[in-house]
Amino acid sequence: MSAHQAEFPIATMARVLGVSVSGYYAWRSRPASAHDTADAALLRRIRTVHAASHGTYGAPRVHAELQAEGTAVARKRVARLMRGAGLRGVSRRRFPTTTQREPSHRPANDLVGRDFRVAGPNRLWVADITYVPTAAGFLFLAVVLDAWSRRIVGWAMATDLRTRLVLDALDMAVTTRKPADVVHHSDQGSQYTSVAFGLRCKEAGVRPSTGSVGDAYDNAMAEAFFATLECELLDRRSFRSQAEARMAVFAFIEGFYNPTRRHSALGYLSPIEYEARAMAEND
Repeated sequence: MSAHQAEFPIATMARVLGVSVSGYYAWRSRPASAHDTADAALLRRIRTVHAASHGTYGAPRVHAELQAEGTAVARKRVARLMRGAGLRGVSRRRFPTTTQREPSHRPANDLVGRDFRVAGPNRLWVADITYVPTAAGFLFLAVVLDAWSRRIVGWAMATDLRTRLVLDALDMAVTTRKPADVVHHSDQGSQYTSVAFGLRCKEAGVRPSTGSVGDAYDNAMAEAFFATLECELLDRRSFRSQAEARMAVFAFIEGFYNPTRRHSALGYLSPIEYEARAMAEND
C-alpha cells in the first residue's frame, strides 16, 4: 500500500485488500524489528561490496569479502538479501580463440599434461592471446598467468598478432618475477612456436611447453581468465578508442583482478593476497 499510495487512496486500497485504514497506519508506525534493522544494515554493506566489485560479485564472493572484514554472516542470508535487492554477479562464457597453428613451426613438447597443480610460484606459467574490440579496431591482449596463484604476471597489448606481442608479455613476466626454472605453457599458436619466442625462452631460462591441438581443457586456466575479463569488463563497456581500452585493461588487471578480485580456487583470496599469505606462513 505504501508503494502505491501516490496512485490510489489509502482508503480504497484498504477496502480492496480487506484491511482497516487504522490497522494499516498502526502497522506503518510500528518500529522495525531488530532482525529487519540488522538486515537493512547488512544490505547497505552488501551494496557497498557489490559496487566495489564493479557489480561483478555474486553471493559467494560478497560473503567472502564480509568474512574478511570480520562480519560473521551466513552465505544463505547474503544470497537472500542480494536476491531481494536485485543484486547479482556476472557469469562467464567461453572466450574465442585467436591463435592459429603454423604447420612449418615445430611446437615444444607438452611438459604439463593437463596437470596444473603446482606447489609454489614461478613453477608453471600459462599463456594465451585474445582480442579487445574497440570502435577504432581490435586490440590484441597476451597474458602470462602463474598457475599457482592465478596472478597475471605478464601482459601486453598490440594492434596485430605478431610474435612481438607474446615476447613483450613474456619479458614483463621475466622482469617482474625473475624465475629460476619455470615452465611456460601455451597452445600451438604460431607466436608461441616461432623461432624468436624459442630463443627468448632459452635466454631467460624459461622452458616452453605447448599443449595438444584442439584440446579445450589443455589451456583452460588462461581461457578462464579471458572469460572473466569478458564478462566483468568487456561485456559491460564499449571503447571509443584503443587508448581507452588499454587504460581499462590496465585498471582491470593491475587495479582489480590481481590485488582485489576474490578467486574461488584460492579460498576466496585475491592472487596477491594468496601469495602474501603463503609467504608469511613460510617465514
